[in-house]
Formats: sequence, C-alpha cells, structure tokens
Amino acid sequence: MELLSNLAIGFDIALSPFTLMLAVFGCFIGTIIGALPGLGPSNGVAILIPLTFSMGLDATSALVLMTAVYYGAMYGGRISSILLNIPGDEPALMTTLDGYPMAKAGRAGDALVISGVASFVGAFLATIGLMLLAPMLAQVAFLFGPAEYFALYLLAFATLGGLASNNQAKAAIASCIGLGIAMIGVDNNSGMPRLTGGNLHLFDGIDFLVAIVGLFAIAEVFFFIESHGKNTSIGVKLEKVTVPVKEIVGSSVTMLRSSVVGFIAGVLPGAGASLGSFLSYMSEKSIAGEKGGFGTGVAKGVAAPEAGNNAAAGGALVPMLTLGVPGSGTTAVLLALLMTLNITPGPTLFTERPEVVWGLIASLLIANFVLLLMNVPMVKIFVKILSVPAWVLLPGVTMVSFVGIYSLSGSYFDLLLMVLFGVLGWVLRKLDVPTVPIILGILLGGHMEDALRRAMVLSDGDWTYLFSSGIAIGLWAVAVVGFVAPMFLRRFLTKPQRITD
Repeated sequence: MELLSNLAIGFDIALSPFTLMLAVFGCFIGTIIGALPGLGPSNGVAILIPLTFSMGLDATSALVLMTAVYYGAMYGGRISSILLNIPGDEPALMTTLDGYPMAKAGRAGDALVISGVASFVGAFLATIGLMLLAPMLAQVAFLFGPAEYFALYLLAFATLGGLASNNQAKAAIASCIGLGIAMIGVDNNSGMPRLTGGNLHLFDGIDFLVAIVGLFAIAEVFFFIESHGKNTSIGVKLEKVTVPVKEIVGSSVTMLRSSVVGFIAGVLPGAGASLGSFLSYMSEKSIAGEKGGFGTGVAKGVAAPEAGNNAAAGGALVPMLTLGVPGSGTTAVLLALLMTLNITPGPTLFTERPEVVWGLIASLLIANFVLLLMNVPMVKIFVKILSVPAWVLLPGVTMVSFVGIYSLSGSYFDLLLMVLFGVLGWVLRKLDVPTVPIILGILLGGHMEDALRRAMVLSDGDWTYLFSSGIAIGLWAVAVVGFVAPMFLRRFLTKPQRITD
C-alpha cells in the first residue's frame, strides 16, 4: 500500500502539464544528442544543466528534464551505430557489431525497430527495478571492493577474444593497445607523466571520445574512400521498413536476460552502461554459441546490448539516489546537479523528499513510453540517412565529428589525435585486428588500474588480496575459462565441410 501511495504522489507530479512537457522535450533533445557521434549522455546532460537554472526549475522538474535527456541519449546512441557504424556514445559501441551488418544487408529499418523495442524493455524494467528494489540492491554494491572490481574488469578483457574476433591473439593485442593508451598522462599516484613524450597536451591523457570518433567515424570515411563505397551501408538498397514481429518475439527472452544483467551492472558504482552493454552481449553470445551467428547481423545481437545499456542507465540511478554514489559518468553529473540544488542523495532521501524520488520514477515510466512512441515511427526518417548521396553524407559526418570534438575540448591537438586514430583504425581493420577491444581498453583501463592500486594499498602490497573473497575467486575463474575455452571450443563447434565429388 505504501508503494501505491508513493506512486500516486509521483504520478500526480509527473502528469502535470509542465512536468510532462519537460519529459517529452528532454526525450527529444536526448535522442538527438545520443545520435551525434562523440557527445553522449554525460556530455549532453552537462551541456544542458545551465538550461535548468536559466528556466528557474525546482529540484524535481530539473531532475525530470535531465534524466529524460539521459534516457533519450541512451536510445539515440543506436542510430548512428546501426546506420553508419559510428557509435553515438560509448554504450552504443556493442550495437555496431550486429546492427551495422544488418544495415549493410538492407535491414537498417528492422535493426532500428528491434533496438528501439529492446531499449524500451531494458529501460522500463530498470525503472521498475529502481522502484521496487533500490534500497535492497544498494546493499549489493557494498560487496564489491577493489579486488572484486579488478576481477570484474579482468573478466571483461579476458572474454574479448570470443566477442570481437575469431583470433584470440589479435583481440589480446588490441586490448593491450587500449590499455597502453589508457596509461598515457600524469600518474595520479606519483604525479609523474607516463608515455607522453614530453608533450603537454598529453598530460591529461587521451579522451576516449577522441579515440572512439577517430577509430569509427574517421576510419569509416577512409574505408569508404578506399573502397569507393563497396561493403558499406551507404547507398544500400533498403528493404521496406516494417515491424519485425517474429524477430522481436524471438528476441524477447534475450531482452529480459540482458535487462537483468545490465541493471545489475548499472547498480555497481563506476561500472556504468558501457560494461552493462558489454556483459549483456557477451552473455548472450556465449549462450547462443557459434550457431547464434553473433557478429554477422542477427536480431539478438542488436537486442542484447540495447536492452543491457538502457537497463544499466536505470540501474546507475540506484546508488546515486540511495547512497549518493554515482553509478556512471552521467549520474555523476546528475549528482552534482542535485547537490547544487541543495538536495543530498542518500538513504533518507526517500523519506525526506519523496516528491523528488517518486516524481522522478513516475516521469521515467512515462518517458519510456514517450521514447518508444517517438523512436519507432521515426525509423522511416532515420533510414533515409542511407539514401543521402555519399558526397553529401561523408563530408557531413566528418564535419559533425570535427565540430563535436572541438566543442568539447577547444583543442586543435584533439582534432589531430582524432585523425591519427582514424588512420590507426583503418590500418588495424586492414590487418583484421578488432577495434572494439581498444576502445574498451581506453574506457576501462583507468578504472582497472585504480582498483588494483586500491587493492594493493589496502593489503599492503599482498597480491593474494585479489583472491580474498568468493566473488573475486568466481570472477577470476570465469575470466580464465572465458579466455581459454574459445581456443578449444571453436574447432569442435565449427563443423568440417563435407567434401563432394
């Protein structure tokens, strides 16, 4: 009964015309921000925070607007990932693995519809989870210390070979390249510069947005120029845009499983939607096996990461609201907004300011339906991008990439780095070295190093501390099996071709 009364309070706030307008506006703007390469939800929310102050919004309205932008950006990130193989943000990285092959096969509309439905399922279930399980799930985060986080990140890298490539060695090399790039900059512990070559521009490290836009957007332009448009999605004859009901129903269990995995990953402080997307895709790929066809353009390969990253976005709100600990980069920005508005997140927030929490939850439930109704009918508009002549589209992609990166840093050096990453991406793809592990290495490398440092400080340098809990040992075991097993299983799972006369 208490839950129903709290929801009544929330919907009374959320269904007011002004709050409803803010939710719809936030969803629309967020979708656009998510689709633009390089911006992503955290930067989009940060850029729009001044708008909340200029509009004179109260705490509840400001939080509703910003979280609607957050959810919208998570939806929008799939658009350029599927159509152009350019992730709109880092959580959408995994969607390129099957979404872009579907687009090249003329099924861009189907991929966008499936991703929109999967995003809705993940975000909706995460909001339900936030409503029902927030206080309880917040306790799970306390079980993860530095040793457990290090093992979790190790698991991510150990299983990259089976995820991104058919060659474990090349995937391992790509992961090492990503981790090496993540080490560039001033060491937070000693204050000494590492791998900078004395260049002051590198002292702050390399922004993963520069790397992700270079390795995907700029490299894609180079590939188009080299191949004269062959083997890309641009100009592909598109099938009629329909709602692929059969594939959506066939992927329903995948969406549910991925939503659970993504939500749990989001609850863990610092893990964020990127890890949720990765773990969801990885788990579904392992369940499907070689016969699942992941990486070749299958519906489940689109549904899994989209449900996972949107569920993780909702899960990341749990530690922010209940513990005052951001679960992702975007929730860190939202946490700063709340603190600015003199609201202190924590266990007492649900009792002291119920209108803020339940108004937010009710608005998110409404925003999910708004995003579904907004994104699925607009698929016919989105796919028109592939019909734009290459001589218009490619300069446009390049311009958006350059403007997006320069607007974030204001540094010409980042533009040069972006071009260099584009060349690197082109070379690596020519050598059949996957670029996904490089991005994940840059994205997770710093967190992995911090977890290892904290573990060594707490244990006074005793490396056995990394195996000090059942959770850590379990993660280590899965990591070892995940790295070794594909080497042996592929030869058994791949059927030999029958020789015929």
